[in-house]
Amino acid sequence: MVVEKVPVKRRKSKEMAIPDSLIYETIDGKPFYRKGYREVLNKNKTLEEIMASSSLQGVVISHILRIFFKLLDENQYHILTNEIGVHIEHKNNLASEIGVYDKKVLTPEKINVHLPDVPAVLFVEVDIKAELEDTTETGYIRLKTQKLLDFGAEKVIWILTKPRQVIIATPGGKWQLLDWDLDIELFQGHNFNIGQYLKNEGINPENG
Repeated sequence: MVVEKVPVKRRKSKEMAIPDSLIYETIDGKPFYRKGYREVLNKNKTLEEIMASSSLQGVVISHILRIFFKLLDENQYHILTNEIGVHIEHKNNLASEIGVYDKKVLTPEKINVHLPDVPAVLFVEVDIKAELEDTTETGYIRLKTQKLLDFGAEKVIWILTKPRQVIIATPGGKWQLLDWDLDIELFQGHNFNIGQYLKNEGINPENG
């Protein structure tokens, strides 16, 4: 008896089906897709819509940037933003909201069309921009933060707008979870207070 071989239809893996433009980061070879990527796949939103920051996130980011521009010597530091990439090693490409780089580390010859492959002194993250499908927010924050610290960052700051909290992480396992209406050290002994700043601007984070 001759058994006819029927070709097996192989299902494409999720990684093959989803375009690279929807990948936010890759950590240990695992892709983390942009938050809202399924809405793009279903054509309910555009890529530009899910990449955009909210008005609250934008105000917080611009506030932190203004502090840095006033505080830091431009002859000593580069202040990079606009979802700056971070190439740690093969299969580890992260993204950061703000990176403060020492010019002795991010030297002119390292500035090109590729992702920076040296650590910032300080990374600032504003909210989680990745879709978390098989991990928790805490697990993701710990994983990403530890990667950045192991890479050589001296401090990683997370500003979380929904719970109104700030996470401060430094090497050696020193982590702090603080309410954002406290005076918190940003860099070199200079503090910031997100809650007070928003109050002074008449901004209510609960609007909308």
